[in-house]
Amino acid sequence: MGTLDPIERYGAWLLAARRRSPLTLEAYVREARSLSAWLAERESSVETASVADILEFLAHRRASGLSARTMARIMSSIRGLFKYLRLEGIRTDDPTELLESPRQERSLPDVIRPDDVNLMLGAIDLSTPGGLRDRALFELIYSCGLRISEASSLCLESLYLKERFVRVVGKRRKERILPFGDEARAWLERYLAEARPALEKGRRSDRVFLNRAGKGISRKGVWKRFSELRVASGVEGKVHSLRHSFATHLLAGGADLRTVQELLGHADISTTQIYTHVDAEELAAAHEAFFPRSRSNDGESSAGARKGVPDDGRVGV
Repeated sequence: MGTLDPIERYGAWLLAARRRSPLTLEAYVREARSLSAWLAERESSVETASVADILEFLAHRRASGLSARTMARIMSSIRGLFKYLRLEGIRTDDPTELLESPRQERSLPDVIRPDDVNLMLGAIDLSTPGGLRDRALFELIYSCGLRISEASSLCLESLYLKERFVRVVGKRRKERILPFGDEARAWLERYLAEARPALEKGRRSDRVFLNRAGKGISRKGVWKRFSELRVASGVEGKVHSLRHSFATHLLAGGADLRTVQELLGHADISTTQIYTHVDAEELAAAHEAFFPRSRSNDGESSAGARKGVPDDGRVGV
């Protein structure tokens, strides 16, 4: 145990016993520290906190406008903390046992259409080493459906250009092998030959994608570059939208759900099923093409040709 405080020990337990990813570990420990600091201001602690204390803390966090998804993550972190304290005998009870997590509404993912993906990638300025890096980076993210953390931490030894695949370690340290296309390979080859040596600046880095200081580009660095690219291209979306688009476009092209699950690294196929949504235009097109009453005999839409329905859509009298 040593002299580590309960939160530090909780973090060590998450890493060693629960095998949480570094990003999950960081988020859970941050929320546990937030609770500990809040309790300390009220002359309490995680060792003595009551159910009422936890409820008050959660209400305090919710009042700041956090989403149900964020609140669920906070609840998960706090549940884990008190589970650990009970396992270690630091507490004899668990004040979170009877608390319910907020119901999360699953929203459809943001998806960028293929033409807009091309428009966005085509807006990158290729006259600089950073521009070539960005083109190779975002081509690879889209071609493999990578998480941003997976792309930023990718090492040279995990990149197999000739075979066209990468080896990444995702959540819960789950390793997966991902293929990528010829377009991504072409840009990676050009980046590695022309731009990466200029960015490396004499430093020895094993990361594939480097920043201007010659170090591996960070997740924040990737977000910043994508935000600038979004403005330059006029295409709306978030950097994670490239991963969403990868999955949606695969399914639209005929890939089966289980394959997409493996490519994305989802532990539960229900997480992948959100990508089976169909957008409104595709729904309308399918209805128009295949539903028997979508068109009248003369080829016009039956909805518009129906007697008593004027062209502007108002019901006639």
